Amino acid sequence: MTLKLFFLALFLLLVFSGAVYGRRFISDDSAGVISDGVHSEIGRDLEILRLDRNFAGGEEESCEQSYGFLPCTKTALGNVFLILVYGYLMFLGATYLSSGSELLLEILGPGIIGGLFLPVLGALPDAMLILVSGISGSTAAAQSQVSVGMGLLAGSTVMLITVIWGTCCIVGKCDIQNSVAVDMKDTNGFSLTGSGVSTDIWTSHAATIMAASVTPFLVVQLPQLLHSTSGRHLSVLIGLIISLTLLVSYCIYQVFQPWIQSRRLAYVKHKHVISGVLRQLRMRALGRLCTDQGAPNIEVLEKLFNAIDENEDGHLSRTELKALVVGIRLEEINLHENDAVEKLMKDFDTSHDHQVEMSEFIAGVTKWLTEARGSEAPSPEAGPDTMKYLDDLHEQTRREHHFLGDQSDESVETVENPRSTAIKAVLLLLLGTVIAAVFADPLVDAVNNFSSATSIPSFFISFIALPLATNSSEAVSAIIFASRKKLRSASLTFSELYGAVTMNNLLCLSVFLALVYIRGLTWDFSSEVLVILIVCVVVGVFASVRSTFPLWTSLLAFLLYPFSLVLVYVLDYKFGWS
Repeated sequence: MTLKLFFLALFLLLVFSGAVYGRRFISDDSAGVISDGVHSEIGRDLEILRLDRNFAGGEEESCEQSYGFLPCTKTALGNVFLILVYGYLMFLGATYLSSGSELLLEILGPGIIGGLFLPVLGALPDAMLILVSGISGSTAAAQSQVSVGMGLLAGSTVMLITVIWGTCCIVGKCDIQNSVAVDMKDTNGFSLTGSGVSTDIWTSHAATIMAASVTPFLVVQLPQLLHSTSGRHLSVLIGLIISLTLLVSYCIYQVFQPWIQSRRLAYVKHKHVISGVLRQLRMRALGRLCTDQGAPNIEVLEKLFNAIDENEDGHLSRTELKALVVGIRLEEINLHENDAVEKLMKDFDTSHDHQVEMSEFIAGVTKWLTEARGSEAPSPEAGPDTMKYLDDLHEQTRREHHFLGDQSDESVETVENPRSTAIKAVLLLLLGTVIAAVFADPLVDAVNNFSSATSIPSFFISFIALPLATNSSEAVSAIIFASRKKLRSASLTFSELYGAVTMNNLLCLSVFLALVYIRGLTWDFSSEVLVILIVCVVVGVFASVRSTFPLWTSLLAFLLYPFSLVLVYVLDYKFGWS
């Protein structure tokens, strides 16, 4: 808090000193000098100290202040200072938006808040900077400044899934055993193949969506690939429509994704109970559960029923069924024994009399054997009622549950004072939005002025510097969360990174394309688009086909960042793509 107050005081001092003008020496024949009555009698030139007339409101050859009072400069060092100040303020805005979003999520939970508002608010600072980069000034000025927006768009995407991705892989590394990273076990040091991170299947889905989110870039780039000049403006409009459609679809998916995940987990738990109970039955049986033709072996099943029916009343009670699930190790899938018994009753008790008869038992086991036979056979050479098949199927369902990332074992903290927390969340969101909206424009001006003073293309400045301001909070949170060294934390970390890139490719690109189309700007960003395509597709496809990432993958991710910068430079300034 002390650091924030220091920067705020420094910024206010900068604002108030923005209108101060210095004094300079001028000769007596300079325009604007008033005679003192004796100057003509002196035969030599005098240097007179006077206030610059610009102080009185005359014309000045200086930069244009944002909103008429925010400071600006034309010097390189001055603009470096302004980029740091305005960048820090944008960082504060992004931090407030992130904190407010998290508080709101605690109160309202996932669904609409987690699926719709949070991704939009996370991309808001970037969207603001892109918007102000081309919304004001003449068309020529907007065409020149809009490269700042493209630099931010490409820089944020590349930084998140190269530098931050690789860093999270390093800080979250655990020992890899049987192709899976073991939670909280890190004894292999920095072994390139023996250490790494594992993520759940939903993270792989997020990576697939991220790779698919580059589709609008391809649409807009199509006329240039075909060397056509007539359809470029139309391709921008089509790309904008596709981008907005994908954005809405992605938000809808995010809203319903928790429900989809819970249904998938319930199904996997059900399969695990089936395979576990069939293993127990097969271990107790004195023969095969079904014949070679696949029909139920009635004699064996009747003997099993009688063995389980301890009180010999011709029915299986809940207590007797519970004996079947004791040895399944249900704690591995976060399922209580009573819940497993309920699943048994639901499938077997077709008469709904809260007990299982002989005929119901035989029909239920037959149904489960059929389901087991329909599963992807881990051992094709083994029959569906052999111990090897059932053992492999049981292990397969356990691993599938592991990679689905069950959250039922996590403690849920209740919000003590929802009303005050909601007010705090709204205030943080408003403050973050205002800061991002107000200081986006002067930050873009500072980048352009620094580019003019140093002759460094504004794209490279915005590619490197601006993502540090708008994504630092998200990056630090991701790295800290990944350091917990668990599959659950790694999955959430990488899912957030993929989600942030997806929102950049959809929301921020939609803002950018809207600017290009409405203002009639020229789409001339072939090299930048190629960089985004390469990084998103390479990382997206790689992360969608595997769930464990050894440490050597982080090195490849790090190398993609300088590769992207070099590629843009070579294509634009050596081959003349821009």
